[in-house]
Amino acid sequence: MGAIYQTNFQFPKQTKFYRGKVRDVYTIDNKFLVMVASDRISAFDVILPKPIPCKGQVLNQVATHFLNLTKDIVPNWLLANPDANVAIGKMCEPFKVEMVIRGYVTGHAAREYKSGKRMICGVPMPEGLKENDKFPEPILTPTTKADEGHDLDISREEIISSGLVNESEYVQLENYTRALFKFGSEEAKRRGLILVDTKYEFGKADGKIYLIDEIHTPDSSRYFYSEGYEEKQSKGEPQKQLSKEFVREWLIANNFMGKEGQQIPDMPEEFVQTVTNRYIELFEKITGKKFQPDTSSNPDDRIKKNISDWIEQNA
Repeated sequence: MGAIYQTNFQFPKQTKFYRGKVRDVYTIDNKFLVMVASDRISAFDVILPKPIPCKGQVLNQVATHFLNLTKDIVPNWLLANPDANVAIGKMCEPFKVEMVIRGYVTGHAAREYKSGKRMICGVPMPEGLKENDKFPEPILTPTTKADEGHDLDISREEIISSGLVNESEYVQLENYTRALFKFGSEEAKRRGLILVDTKYEFGKADGKIYLIDEIHTPDSSRYFYSEGYEEKQSKGEPQKQLSKEFVREWLIANNFMGKEGQQIPDMPEEFVQTVTNRYIELFEKITGKKFQPDTSSNPDDRIKKNISDWIEQNA
């Protein structure tokens, strides 16, 4: 299987190209976005040098699964999936914030809590919690959406007062975020998982708000296994999880947190395979479907042909 680190296509009617942390995004005729999910992996807002085979396919197919399941909750951008690694959808103007919602004291929230902070993004966190405890109610902790570098925590009040999003639209984003998280949590529970935290991105087209990008994937979300959660918490043991957090933990153990002057550690092939296996495990666990890896020896040619065929028929 060939891993896809990046693509460099040129399509008919292509008007723009953007390379994100994980996706290569082609704009067609200023109307459609073609997102190619690569096998790049990022952590601490840094793209790591080695690709993870099958990761892009997992991300694309988990996102598609949930976009299709939630389109009655919030309209979304997706129009077609002509390839295992590709999503094509409506071009929207993105809001410059990411809507992060947390059900548990994990990741960034846990690190802030451990440092003594009891406020995150203007939202108070109760006393007496320990890492991986459940919050009494899920909390919204939005971040700025940085074109480069680190996303930054921001409060509801700062978002509205700075004009990043007007108040009525922000209320709508909050409502959509809570509804999507509720659905995702219930779906995870059915599959023996806990949706711990996640983020959503939204955009506008023709005066209407759409859910854009990915949803409930292992890159945008953190999952625990339900079985054993209470026992591990009572013993103060780490939770068994399906997410990208174990990659961050490996990097931290190898003295890398994305800070200036730190060297990205070389990821051994055995660990790369472990990451691939974890992504596939999450796909099968959360969707209830068997993962079918694409075994093309030249995925670039396959992807380019499938996108070109779609453009010819639709654009």
